[in-house]
Amino acid sequence: MHTGLRNGIKRISGLLLATMCVLSAVACAPSQGGDDATLSVVATIPPLADFVNQVGGERVDVTLMVPAGASPHTYEPTPGQMVEVSGADIYVKVGSGVEFEIVWLDKLLSQNEDIVLVDSSKGIAVMGNDPHIWNSPVLAMQMVENIVAGLSAADPANAAAYESNGESFLSELTGLDNEIATLLDGANNRNFLIYHPSFAYFAAEYDLVQLAIEHHGKPPTPQVLQQSIDAANEHNLQYVFAAPQLATDNAQSVADAIGGEVKFLDPLADSYIENMSLVAKSLSQELE
Repeated sequence: MHTGLRNGIKRISGLLLATMCVLSAVACAPSQGGDDATLSVVATIPPLADFVNQVGGERVDVTLMVPAGASPHTYEPTPGQMVEVSGADIYVKVGSGVEFEIVWLDKLLSQNEDIVLVDSSKGIAVMGNDPHIWNSPVLAMQMVENIVAGLSAADPANAAAYESNGESFLSELTGLDNEIATLLDGANNRNFLIYHPSFAYFAAEYDLVQLAIEHHGKPPTPQVLQQSIDAANEHNLQYVFAAPQLATDNAQSVADAIGGEVKFLDPLADSYIENMSLVAKSLSQELE
């Protein structure tokens, strides 16, 4: 586990005390009912919030827990975010082992006994301890279907709208999948070097090989760095891909050693289809 696990546990008591008075006021506030009421939905990471917005449309008001640019490995919720959860109707979790959820989700949900929990990973096989299921467009389709089912069950009066929105978004995801498969088809080199291993599901879907520099959340040792340099030279790689949330000097060191450059791939962007298209185009430059 990263340091977020230890620090998160230490700060739980302080955050709960800081929000106690506000939570009491929220608990006494009347809830809004009726078929036209907006559902208050909390989502853990930006791609998941995008999925919920696509399915829910104007019928949902989405609160994002780990904001854009932050790392789910280390992020800690603010008192204001805890208040949002205490008054929410639904929490949509990734469910695949995202560290923020491991550390914080039970504490957050304990503030709201009426909240509905939707697991977007239902039916998806997680690979080892890798939580990044959303970075496969095919698995993203399953996540969207789970969200459609979850919102429909929580708000059956508007189930038809959620199903219709979901079908439209699934059609877009199918187009994205076809676009990526066509772009990457036929490349002779199928390997790419990345600092934080956040695209294993993407690689598995499109028959690529992700070569990771970081393992188990620990900074690479000199031996691991040399192994990464050797692998890059063996496969004639020009780029070291890195997440903007987790970029380190080590990625640049490897790039310098192979005479290449660091190129960013965002595993947590909030506009999913646009971002995944950019990811595929960036990787295609290495696979040529």
